[in-house]
Amino acid sequence: MSRLLKTFVANFAAAFSGRYLIFHGIAIGLTAVLVLSGFDWWYFTAHKLPVVYIILFPAMIIGMFFPLILPITMYLAGKFGKQKRILCTAFAVAQAVILGSLISSIYKAFTGRIQPDFMNMTTDISHNFQFGFLQHGIFWGWPSSHTTIAFAMAFTIIFLYRGNKGVLFGALLYAFYIGLGVSLSIHWFSDFVAGALIGTAIGMTVGKSYRDSSEF
Repeated sequence: MSRLLKTFVANFAAAFSGRYLIFHGIAIGLTAVLVLSGFDWWYFTAHKLPVVYIILFPAMIIGMFFPLILPITMYLAGKFGKQKRILCTAFAVAQAVILGSLISSIYKAFTGRIQPDFMNMTTDISHNFQFGFLQHGIFWGWPSSHTTIAFAMAFTIIFLYRGNKGVLFGALLYAFYIGLGVSLSIHWFSDFVAGALIGTAIGMTVGKSYRDSSEF
């Protein structure tokens, strides 16, 4: 647990500093473009192919449980197999998950964005934000927590195993599957885009931190 908490505060601050702060700025800027241009609403009403839903709908469930299962599984594998690198990866992924959840929840608490309503596809509510504090809770809204966490996990692992093309492909495939999946169900497209950018900043921060440590 000490390994998990040792760099937690430093990495939380680092995810908002330097070049990583640019990712947050781009996320906000692209969201404004996607909302004001009407793209979010068009995307929400345009995709009607049943096969798309069949393939991507499980992303909501997978994105909820896999971030819990993966670090626990890696921890047990590293602990009982005496694999120091896998054990370190488990702590890094766990930290990325916690930071992704925390940071996305903080944003949601202040933006209060209204989620898509499949019962009403005639009234454009994609512009509806309730800025303030806890105006719409922290479960729904901007950015997508599923996506933020998925990309934070993915880029943490990518940074730890740089040069491994299999890891790169698998991690990105997972992250985009989760992000695109929730953009077809509980989130707007811009929620996915923002979550991907913010999650990438978190993952790069955590991955670099653990990669440069003496324990990896």
